[in-house]
Amino acid sequence: MASASLLKSSPVVEKSEWIKGQKTLRLPSATSFRCNSNSSSHSPLTVRASSYADELVKTAKIVASPGRGILAMDESNATCGKRLASIGLENTEANRQAYRTLLVSAPGLGNYISGAILFEETLYQSTTDGKKIVDVLIQQNIVPGIKVDKGLVPLAGSNDESWCQGLDGLASRTAAYYQQGARFAKWRTVVSIPNGPSALAVKEAAWGLARYAAISQDNGLVPIVEPEILLDGVHGIDRTFEVAQKVWAEVFFYLAENNVMFEGILLKPSMVTPGAECKERATPEKVAEYTLKLLRRRIPPSFLSGGQSEVEATFNLNAMNQAPHPWHVSFSYARALQNTCLKTWGGRPENVKAAQDVLLLRAKANSLAQLGKYTGEGESEESKQGMFVKGYTY
Repeated sequence: MASASLLKSSPVVEKSEWIKGQKTLRLPSATSFRCNSNSSSHSPLTVRASSYADELVKTAKIVASPGRGILAMDESNATCGKRLASIGLENTEANRQAYRTLLVSAPGLGNYISGAILFEETLYQSTTDGKKIVDVLIQQNIVPGIKVDKGLVPLAGSNDESWCQGLDGLASRTAAYYQQGARFAKWRTVVSIPNGPSALAVKEAAWGLARYAAISQDNGLVPIVEPEILLDGVHGIDRTFEVAQKVWAEVFFYLAENNVMFEGILLKPSMVTPGAECKERATPEKVAEYTLKLLRRRIPPSFLSGGQSEVEATFNLNAMNQAPHPWHVSFSYARALQNTCLKTWGGRPENVKAAQDVLLLRAKANSLAQLGKYTGEGESEESKQGMFVKGYTY
C-alpha cells in the first residue's frame, strides 16, 4: 500500500503522557525517553537497552536518509503470483526470481532507495546470475529488510475484523533473519473503518505491533511500526483522521508498556485520505494538512501508498514535504513504485532495461517528493491510474 514512508522516530521522546479518559498522547521532543505511570508513585519506566542499541539507531538513520525511501517488495508468493498473472506469467520460483532480479539490480537504485523489504523466500534467494539478493542490495547501499508476520486471520469477537499472527517463534526467526543479513523488519496489521473499528481490534493491532517491535529490537532488527488504516469505505477524510488518532495513541501506549526503544524504530502511518469509495476526493494539499496534523498530535513517521496511483502517492508525499514539520517524512511504496515497471517488463528479457528505467524514474520522482521538489512533469498516463483493490491482502 502507499503509506507516507518511514519516519525515523526522532527526535527521541522524552515523556509519554497518557491523558486519563481522553487517550491523548503528548510527545514533546528531547533526548531521552521516560513513561510516567498513572499510579500515585509515578515511578519512571526505564527503557530496556538492547545489546544492539547503537546498531539499531545507526540502521534507522541510514533507512531514513534524505532523498531516499523504501522499496516494499515483500509480497507473498501468492500475491507475487497475482502480479505475474497480470502480465501472463506463471507463478514459478524462476519467474519470481527473474522479476526480483530486475528490481534489485536496477543501476543506481540506491541513489533513491535506502531500504528494501523482502519476503522470506527473497531473503534467501539469489539473482538469475547467481549473486545473493542481499549482497546485491548491500552493494547498492540499500539496507535489506524482512516481512516477519504470518498474515491476517479473523479476530473472534470482533465486527468481522482481522488480527495479525506471527508472534509465536518470532524471536528465533528474527535472529535467523539477522544472520542472513536483514537489518530491519515489517509487520503488517490493519484497521478497517467500515467495520468499526472495534476497541478490541484496535487494542489487538497495537499490542501485536508493540510485542513484535520489542522482539525485533532484541534480535538486532529495526521494527517498522505500521498500523495500516485500510482505504476501503465511503467515509470522509475527517473519519479517517479520527480513527488514526485513536489507533496511534494506542500504539504508542503499548510501545511504552513493552519498553521499546523509540530511537530504534521507524514509523509508517497510512496517509490520511478519504475512503476509496468516498465521492468527495481530497487534494494533495488537504491530504498533507490532515496527515501532518495527525503526526503533530501523535507521532514522528513513513507512509504507505495504499492503492493510490503512482503519481497521486508522489504528489501527496511532495505536498507534505513542502509544509514545515520536524520529521523526516519519506516513502515506503510497493505498487506505487512497481506497477508500471511490472507492466513494462511483461516477462520478456528484452524489456528488462526499459522496465528498470521506469523503476528508476518512479524512485527518483519519490526521492524528489521526499525533498519537496517533485513537479509531476513527464508522467505517463499509466502512472496516473489508481491501484485500489477492495479488501486488499498480500
